[in-house]
Amino acid sequence: MLALGSRIRSVNFTMTCKIVVFSTCSSAEEARKLAQALVEQRLAACVNVLGGITSHYRWQGKLEAAEEFLLVIKSSEALFPLLRTALEQAHSYEVPEVLALPVLDGAPNYLRWMDDNLRAEGQ
Repeated sequence: MLALGSRIRSVNFTMTCKIVVFSTCSSAEEARKLAQALVEQRLAACVNVLGGITSHYRWQGKLEAAEEFLLVIKSSEALFPLLRTALEQAHSYEVPEVLALPVLDGAPNYLRWMDDNLRAEGQ
């Protein structure tokens, strides 16, 4: 249910098999290389690179803060194991962020475009 002002209305989503994956990088160059590789391998239909973010976290017992670049990766559930492996192998971080979130629904034309630009299952 969504609250719109003082009214509450029910929203019915059509669950998709699409996901959005987040991963952070330490440099614009690494982010660009990872984004390009994922799209070239058709593990991602699109990757947005967002710069100028600051991440605050605990690493090896100490509080840290670092300037990072966020990858917003559009893919599918079926490709996630391959995508995760590709990110983990190519990433410079010892423990790279690889978090997948489900896409509840989306514009049909965009979801079709994603299908057209992602590797087919079994490829």
